Amino acid sequence: MERYMGIDIGGTNVKIGIVDREGGMESKVKYSTANLRESKDFVGGYLDILSGEFEKHPEIREVGMGIPGMISVDRSRCLEIAAIPDLDGVELKQHLKDRFPDKEFYLENDAAVAALGEYYFSKNHIPESYLFVTLGTGIGSAAIINKKIFIGGDGNSMELGHILSKNGRELEENIGKVGIMKRAAKLMKKKDTALSNLADLDPKGIVKEAFKGDKVSRKIFREVGELLGEGLVAAIRLLDIKTILIGGGLGAGFDLIIDKLNETLEYNLTPYYTKDIIIKRAELGNDAGIIGAASLCFK
Repeated sequence: MERYMGIDIGGTNVKIGIVDREGGMESKVKYSTANLRESKDFVGGYLDILSGEFEKHPEIREVGMGIPGMISVDRSRCLEIAAIPDLDGVELKQHLKDRFPDKEFYLENDAAVAALGEYYFSKNHIPESYLFVTLGTGIGSAAIINKKIFIGGDGNSMELGHILSKNGRELEENIGKVGIMKRAAKLMKKKDTALSNLADLDPKGIVKEAFKGDKVSRKIFREVGELLGEGLVAAIRLLDIKTILIGGGLGAGFDLIIDKLNETLEYNLTPYYTKDIIIKRAELGNDAGIIGAASLCFK
């Protein structure tokens, strides 16, 4: 069976896996992004890592990579990579070709590759057109239209996290990690909550307390559902896509946001949209970036 290398380049780790056509992962390793950045030669260190991986897996000929930011329309150059500014303006594909001329490389935005992986490897049926949203430190999003990644006019469409939201803030500022933590801190001053007893408060801890019944925690995620729903109203009307997959590190809170999200969509959309809307939890979890990147190699 053919195998491919999938690489998820992230702000914390560079994760590399060998993936087969069925989505099975033979091996997975990760390297610290911080260590690469501290070397002052991020690209050189990254290429050295790949050289070592190719020595372990000489049969690999095609490699897909998820890039955490904006890339050129021809998918060759990194433009704005907030998590790894060392990559800003880097002609990454040319560096890869120069070092490894016998390999084929495919670059794409990280949210887009995770979205594409869902199409190929979800156990349940996924239509050929859908929206994909990741909830975590930030808000990632992508659209798959007729089985292809929708990249927009200049290559970097579907920045749902950066549309304007409540109080003139971007959606990511309201429901990303920072926004959730700010909302929790504000409510903790006013109300009794189990959150006050947590030594290390973070969004995942808030999710856990919400499932235990903590009212403040549940209120926070109802607000997340409402604000995400308002953002999705715009995306649904613009793209006329009615299937939405939700994943990411806070995807565990899906059941906490879904009721308010559905309520918001029902209130703001006409029956043309609401009669066919399907909102599902994404299935690939923490391996979505690697598996999705590998799927870039599929013809």
